[in-house]
Amino acid sequence: MPFDKKDTRSKVSENNGEQKPKLSTPSGIIGTDPKSQNYEDLNFVDTTKPVWNYSLLTDEDVTNYQNGTNYQLYNKFGSHSIQINNVWGMYFCVWAPNATAVSVKGNFNDWKNKEYELFPRWDKSGIWEGFIPHFKLGEAYKYHIVGYARRKIDKGDPFANFWEKRPATASITWDMFYDWKDAAWMKSRKKKNALNAPWSVYEVHLASWQRPDKNDEESYTSYDDLLIRLVPYVKEMGFTHVEFMPVMEHPFDGSWGYQCTGFFAATSRFGNPQGLMKLIDAFHQEGIGVILDWVPSHFPYDAHGLFMFDGAHTYEYADMRKGFHPDWNSYIFNYKRGEVKSFLISSARYWFDLFHIDGIRVDAVSSMLKLDYSREEGAWEPNELGGNGNLEAIAFIRDLNETIYRDFPDVQTIAEESTDWPGVCKPTWQGGLGFGMKWMMGWMHDTLNYFKTDPLLRQFQQDKFSFSMMYYYDENFMLPLSHDEVVHGKSPMLYKMTGDEWQKFANLRLLYTYMWTHPGAKLLFMGNEFGQTAEWNDKSELQWELLQFDGHRLLKDCVASLNSLLRTEPALHQNQFKNSGFEWVDLDHRAESIVVFKRKGKKKTDDLLVILNMTPVVRLDWEIQVSGKNYKKEIFNSDEKKYWGTGTIFNPDIRSELIDTGQKMYRITVNLPALGGIILK
Repeated sequence: MPFDKKDTRSKVSENNGEQKPKLSTPSGIIGTDPKSQNYEDLNFVDTTKPVWNYSLLTDEDVTNYQNGTNYQLYNKFGSHSIQINNVWGMYFCVWAPNATAVSVKGNFNDWKNKEYELFPRWDKSGIWEGFIPHFKLGEAYKYHIVGYARRKIDKGDPFANFWEKRPATASITWDMFYDWKDAAWMKSRKKKNALNAPWSVYEVHLASWQRPDKNDEESYTSYDDLLIRLVPYVKEMGFTHVEFMPVMEHPFDGSWGYQCTGFFAATSRFGNPQGLMKLIDAFHQEGIGVILDWVPSHFPYDAHGLFMFDGAHTYEYADMRKGFHPDWNSYIFNYKRGEVKSFLISSARYWFDLFHIDGIRVDAVSSMLKLDYSREEGAWEPNELGGNGNLEAIAFIRDLNETIYRDFPDVQTIAEESTDWPGVCKPTWQGGLGFGMKWMMGWMHDTLNYFKTDPLLRQFQQDKFSFSMMYYYDENFMLPLSHDEVVHGKSPMLYKMTGDEWQKFANLRLLYTYMWTHPGAKLLFMGNEFGQTAEWNDKSELQWELLQFDGHRLLKDCVASLNSLLRTEPALHQNQFKNSGFEWVDLDHRAESIVVFKRKGKKKTDDLLVILNMTPVVRLDWEIQVSGKNYKKEIFNSDEKKYWGTGTIFNPDIRSELIDTGQKMYRITVNLPALGGIILK
């Protein structure tokens, strides 16, 4: 239903008799205050026609758009409810450079093709626009385009803020007003989103976290219900941030949102855009940051989407060696076109601007950077320098990060980059890509391979286990155990572990202990926190029924305790991206598969000693020599009974002896549980 116009619209003053349209916009509309805009270039309105000919765009807007430097396109492109000469209606603006005619059609005119034709701008920019009086909010519409070679196409609006629920494919006119209540979070989030803050991210696929009917894939929990259920759960678990797999509008559920058609629209599966805003607002009020997955690497070929938008390759490369990606059977943005670059950076900026998000995780960065990514010899063409880098994509990524950090300095951009591309997190002025963080895919692969290994053979895999710290300081890494690791035959996390049921749970608690004490931000996919026994199924919901069993419920408590330690122990986050924050203490007990390291804060009294016993053998009165500080208290033990451990191997009193005064060397004697990790302070 359209919003109450009285609540969302405001008027500007009269034009003092000038022959210019009197124009105003809703108080919460995407555009800026009309009194601050320059309307000198507005065309004179002919009120005798069904579509009035005028433009909200200035010459500067268009020039920047074409140059790839207009990053607020959502203020003027798409559909906007405004008032001209005391008449409310809808302004439409769309780029279709190969079109010979563009019209707006919908339920309002029985989907007739030519009744409401837009006007091409005089500057040959390929932009079509016009004002349709009395056009209401909440109306479904499409653009009917007569494009290249007279092809007739019906397309959704690339800048639509709301779409019909699939399988319907029309855009919907909408007002984006929302009364935010997260001022306290927005004021303080610079500290919460900083690189020296604790980062523990809960990755969520909204459709399958919970469903009203877990056996019905057409059953969706609304944004409002997620607010009631998901927000308290993330708060209870102690995660500092939540990451939503793509919530941008997409036609196919099986793509999990990664085949996007609506780059400026929250999916209608769960409600309207204000529903998502309200959900984010609720997270912020609980002190939890929100990250969105964002996909600027490719888009699908659905008829209503961006592919062949005006009958030609408008948004995608025309050369399919660059324009088509075989991995996803989808099309790649033409990063060389200024209009496409403006479109994409505007999309990213839109979610920060209007939805108050705290970060974006940029999907498939490697596929953007490398022309030969997943391509056979002869299926790609080197760049003009003879290399395999996509130079215009690299420039786009740098401009993206510069723009986001310039306009929103208290957020983070995170790269899913799976190769060894250098300088992903290095500032652009130093030749880097400018991301804040990067997923540490190498750590993920090595760690999972290690924990899949029979514990008695782990002594031969220790170098693989410790290898992550050889390159850790190359980037600002986030450690991901994401959705990709629990689908497509890879098995759930619990069943990646070896041994009987008890050993599987013990191994998983040990893995999480290692993950939470390893330097870097953490990311855990939903269901991993309580040990799902089935692979993730996007058509159902998580196996919440498992929480009736002690092993699963208490594993969940273990993760919550690790989150609490991450937040409260400065050594676990203050220096997480600095080499001063980590120190190997002992890698010489290879035959026993025991690993010892320190996590260090700004104050030496905050330092922690982490001891991991990777075998199912209890080690009583085990000795280790540690320099610098004496460690007197066990603050975490993954074998505690409250985590479904044995509860029999612990350290109420840690025996220590000063053996070298000059070196401040202590001999510490501890008891190590089987397949257990302990943290000493």
